[in-house]
Amino acid sequence: MSRLGECKRNTSETQIEVSINLDGKGEAKVDTGIGFFDHMLISFAKHGLFDLEVNVQGDLEVDCHHTIEDTGIALGVALRKALGDKKSITRYGNMILPMDESLCLCAIDLSGRPYLRFDVEFTTDRVGYFDTEMVKEFFHAICYTTGMNLHIDMLKDGNNHHMIEAIFKAFARALDQATVIDPRIKDVLSTKGTL
Repeated sequence: MSRLGECKRNTSETQIEVSINLDGKGEAKVDTGIGFFDHMLISFAKHGLFDLEVNVQGDLEVDCHHTIEDTGIALGVALRKALGDKKSITRYGNMILPMDESLCLCAIDLSGRPYLRFDVEFTTDRVGYFDTEMVKEFFHAICYTTGMNLHIDMLKDGNNHHMIEAIFKAFARALDQATVIDPRIKDVLSTKGTL
């Protein structure tokens, strides 16, 4: 059976619908109103082999902040639902991923304890209509609503587009590893008996 998660989030600032299938084929239908953000979410789905649908109506006349952060919140909720009781998942995932001159390390523990370590410095304020400072806010929202320990380190920087793309792809690959079902794990991978 496929592991599916959905979230509908409606506020005075954004109306969001997100669905994710952890056992998908990398297919995505994404419309956030921010072209570069759409590109990153489609890359996330493709490289994590997740089926992803994201539809967002946000107050882009203000700026991109609410749209990006609230999408992170909704995606985190959908991920948490898709993971269910986390029985038999490998729990941990990591990836060192190159994108041309940039090199990103991403490590994940689906521990149920949220924590973000984000060691990245951008040199431009925007890529397209996407504010670069929103990368951290997006992943902060995901890790706190999913309940994951997430480390993102830019080992080699460079073009800001390449850096952000490396982050999203590395996150996708690490999350795919962490969510894989291992038949040797009969319950949850924790001495506590819960994640």
